[in-house]
Amino acid sequence: MSETAPRALPVQDARIYPRGGLDVLSRVEVARLRDASSGGMHELLRRCALAVLTSGSASDDPRAARDLYPDFDIQVLQQDRGVRIDLVNAPAMAFVDGEIIRGVAELLFAVVRDLAYTAIELGPEHEGELESSVGITNAVFGLLRNARILKPADPNLVVCWGGHSISRDEYIYTKQVGYELGLRGLDICTGCGPGAMKGPMKGATIAHAKQRRRTTRYIGITEPGIIAAESPNPIVNHLVIMPDIEKRLEAFVRVGHGILVFPGGVGTAEEILYLLGILLREENAGLPFPLILTGPTIAAPYFEQIDKFIRLTLGDAAAARYEIITGDPVAVAKKMTAGIKRVREYRIAHKDSFFFNWAIDVPLEYQQPFVPSHEAMAALDLHHGRPAHALAADLRRAFSGIVAGNVKEDGMRRIEQFGPFEIHGDADMMQALDALLRAFVEQRRMKIAGEYKPCYRVLA
Repeated sequence: MSETAPRALPVQDARIYPRGGLDVLSRVEVARLRDASSGGMHELLRRCALAVLTSGSASDDPRAARDLYPDFDIQVLQQDRGVRIDLVNAPAMAFVDGEIIRGVAELLFAVVRDLAYTAIELGPEHEGELESSVGITNAVFGLLRNARILKPADPNLVVCWGGHSISRDEYIYTKQVGYELGLRGLDICTGCGPGAMKGPMKGATIAHAKQRRRTTRYIGITEPGIIAAESPNPIVNHLVIMPDIEKRLEAFVRVGHGILVFPGGVGTAEEILYLLGILLREENAGLPFPLILTGPTIAAPYFEQIDKFIRLTLGDAAAARYEIITGDPVAVAKKMTAGIKRVREYRIAHKDSFFFNWAIDVPLEYQQPFVPSHEAMAALDLHHGRPAHALAADLRRAFSGIVAGNVKEDGMRRIEQFGPFEIHGDADMMQALDALLRAFVEQRRMKIAGEYKPCYRVLA
């Protein structure tokens, strides 16, 4: 072997039998599941399965795991007892003494469950149902219910957004906030990856143990394009893979009772703009939805820049929908607890469910999948004079395209083939956008490791 050849990593074959959600299936369901997993979606299944088998990986390159384990394969097979999953050349890091780690196995079952559900229940024959806002919301509900995420209990789920590439001080702060939330009996939902998605769960785990809470939820909601770059952190005990980023974002808004935003990069900016665009709609004007932007004291300039960008593009009305608190985890937890109490009172008064926010109005333009081609990115209408919620929708798409160019394999391939995306708009808006993106690059919020090469050009 030459000195430059990559070092072979230890692998292991395994045969496992799913529990929970896949253990009671009819023969017809098993056959359909196997057909779905062995057909055109097999490579997607393989990629997502590899992501969870390398759970806890520090890489944000979607190709890294595939290159490290090129011979890995997964097969979903039918047996009289139900489903059997065969793993070939699987990462040895997912096993202890020859047995697959139980938490990793559960995440693997979730991958098979969600991809199969999407292929079977949301396949081509159901395309007509996904052309209306109501149909898309019902699809989101169906996926979450099938994943057993929807629990008819008192509101206590805090969605935490933030970057996968954050500083050590910021990561420690997310743990401190998670700890304070956990002491107050609140569960955590994140994008399932590392950084600001892992920290709150880690802090809440200790707090829940102190409070002797036996039933705890650490929900990770992701989508196929993201999971390979942001493999689930080891604390996630409920994983859901939505078909695309738009359904992922709607799932956050529908199941969460309040949202915390920690420092992050373009993905976090996309999430903020998505939520603000929805909350700015007249239909949602009176809806209580606690939204807090928070980080350590050193992150204050970051939030000042985000706040300035939002006020320039969407106006002061958008800024009125959130609160910025820095350097005070206890204040954040108290404010969020009080906000969720108001959510509970509102839903009781309006006879809305605790486990799924039916009342919030999510328009079709926020639900339709955006494919970030070079033509689509250049055609975004980023100009003043538009309704704030409409401008927010296109700003969200701009950030979504940059996320795709940074960490999604399809987007990275487009950039390699055709060069950077071009983003056009009013001069002051583009200047503010360029300054924000430059700050993300300088603060190393775009990539965990390596020199970042921009996948975009901002043009006035």
